[in-house]
Amino acid sequence: MNRPGLLFDPTLEQILDLARWAPSGDNTQPWRFEILGPRRLIVHGYDTRNHCVYDLDGHPSQLSLGALLETMSIAATRFRLQLHASRHTEAPEQHPRFSIDLLPAPLLEADALADFIQTRSVQRRALSRRPLSPAERAALAGALPPGYQVYWLEGSARRQAAWLMFDNAGLRLTMPEAWQVHRSVIDWNARYSVARIPSQALGVDAATARLMQWIMQRWERVAFFNRWLAGTLAPRVQMDLLPGLACAAHFVLVAPHRAQRIDDFVEAGRAVQRFWLTAASLGLQLQPELTPLIFARYVRDGRIFSATAGMQERAAALSRRGAALLGAAAWDQAVFMGRIGAGPAARSRSLRLPLHQLLYDAPGSL
Repeated sequence: MNRPGLLFDPTLEQILDLARWAPSGDNTQPWRFEILGPRRLIVHGYDTRNHCVYDLDGHPSQLSLGALLETMSIAATRFRLQLHASRHTEAPEQHPRFSIDLLPAPLLEADALADFIQTRSVQRRALSRRPLSPAERAALAGALPPGYQVYWLEGSARRQAAWLMFDNAGLRLTMPEAWQVHRSVIDWNARYSVARIPSQALGVDAATARLMQWIMQRWERVAFFNRWLAGTLAPRVQMDLLPGLACAAHFVLVAPHRAQRIDDFVEAGRAVQRFWLTAASLGLQLQPELTPLIFARYVRDGRIFSATAGMQERAAALSRRGAALLGAAAWDQAVFMGRIGAGPAARSRSLRLPLHQLLYDAPGSL
């Protein structure tokens, strides 16, 4: 339980107020903070495996928790504090917990990435095709922990990645399990959203957004449009193919070994956040492209993700294309994928729940 008055320690409050801006899949914000003292707390995590087809093994949520811990660590350096995080190994996999201690470090310098925690966002629209400079590449690669590598997909590989995303979207948009997720996470007719994705951030034009909103109200409409009216074509072109072509490159972050345990994905999430914040510091925009890796992992692990006939086979074929594009070993160890390039920041974006709603004993908390 949060003890009265402890949250009002101004330093802790500022650190958590920055930490809550960490990225999470579909803006789920799968964390709550239990305050134990001015420099101690427990992060209560959770995953969405019970209702999200993209999180059936909990690993995407674990990536998000890693991003949270890294964001908290970066924010703490502003106050010459060093974060020490320890996972509660007895906690259920679906509800991981982390003890956090913020230890004095008088010689610690403020991490420059802290200035970009709130401005970092997802840009789903077209980016510049200008190639990344050698200095930009070096800074991004240097942001990764030892053993991690970044693979760049440019030129013909960029086009192949764009078509891979286009065909992968065909998988996502034709299964009822994904429709249930999309219907619940989109905040229609909104520019900003504190707990979902605003429709104006999707990257489609206004007419397509209005049609999508009407169609997605019922699965029967989705199925009819998909079968008879090429219902996935406009969204896939606007949200996947064109942006996939309009960027400097696609990239894949590859871990030192295949990620399998919670700690592997938490560590990977910390690496992703440093990479993403470094991109923001360079004036570059980024869009995650995680679903090909998620479905490839389902195929590899033999996890059934849809009751619709043929979905497993389609996912397997897409995974083989990803492996051919990147190399089988790198594809097997990939933990994150996205597109990147110069360009303006997104005009519409997901916000975050206010800090008081993220407290462990707040109404509606875990």
